[in-house]
Amino acid sequence: MRAYHLEAFGGTEGIVLRDDGAPRPRPADPTSIVVRVKAASLNKRDLMILYERYPLPARPGVVPLSDGAGEVVAVGRAVTRVQVGDRVSCAYFPRWLDGRITPELVDQPGCTLDGMLAEYAVLDEQWAVRVPDHLTWEEAATLPCAAVTAWNALTGGEPLLPGHTVLTLGTGPVALFAVQFAKLLGCRVVSTTSSAAKGDRLKALGADAVIDYVRTPAWGAAVREVTGGAGADLVVETGGPLTIEQSVRAGALHAQIALLITGGPDGSGIEISNAAYASSLATIRRVFVGSRTTFEEMNRAVSAHGLRPLIDRVLPFEDAPEAYRGYAQDGPFGKVVIRIGA
Repeated sequence: MRAYHLEAFGGTEGIVLRDDGAPRPRPADPTSIVVRVKAASLNKRDLMILYERYPLPARPGVVPLSDGAGEVVAVGRAVTRVQVGDRVSCAYFPRWLDGRITPELVDQPGCTLDGMLAEYAVLDEQWAVRVPDHLTWEEAATLPCAAVTAWNALTGGEPLLPGHTVLTLGTGPVALFAVQFAKLLGCRVVSTTSSAAKGDRLKALGADAVIDYVRTPAWGAAVREVTGGAGADLVVETGGPLTIEQSVRAGALHAQIALLITGGPDGSGIEISNAAYASSLATIRRVFVGSRTTFEEMNRAVSAHGLRPLIDRVLPFEDAPEAYRGYAQDGPFGKVVIRIGA
């Protein structure tokens, strides 16, 4: 079996492909399953892990990447949740099944647990989530982190109703999924970007209005203008310290702000001026991906509406380090995916 391992941190040379010469693994215990991985995808957290900027220290030698999808090829004798032939992914927090997360549930594939950048993955049956039938393997591999985060941001707080306005920031994977999910829920979407070309693509994806945040630094006021003074009912806040002030100013009086990032690359933290915060009754809710139940709920919506994730590029298994480099440097519009098996 071939698998990549993080042998060293600080650069892509530490991502090493190993071939142990053994046949495919077997279930490790009565409740485990073996998945032939078909595709995996990258997230920003994978770069943070590689460069040791992630809050949770990664295990040296760990198989990277939280996101992947594949076919169940073997099951332990006590497995009841899935069967051979099922199409599955692994939950981002495999031990977080439902309810609120607690400290003992923070293990993650590609960090403290072996991830999906391998030809086979051995998972406990409780970690597995069936993926929508209409998706390709590459599309299914994009869901566990960014898609679940966006879904949780939109649906995990107060009810988001048809006709409400959602504000998304930039064109990262979470923001793009948020545009798709918000339209699926019947909402109006306002998006920010710095690129006219990406603005056109956001409109094609469903954004009703796009604001250039470089030309309009006070884009919070611009959001209010395009919403007739009302502001956004929900802000998917993916920028952190660089954007939180304007996000508060862009929000409606009782806005929800789903806050994903609390620190900047320079070590800066969240700061909101008194003038902005005093003018609002906004609720700020921290979001960190979601539980297995959230993943399953999202998949039902994806299936019901035939939603298809955006993919920027697909690279072969042998080019995984190049996938990391491209993800870091090229500003992809959509997910970067690694095809592993036919």
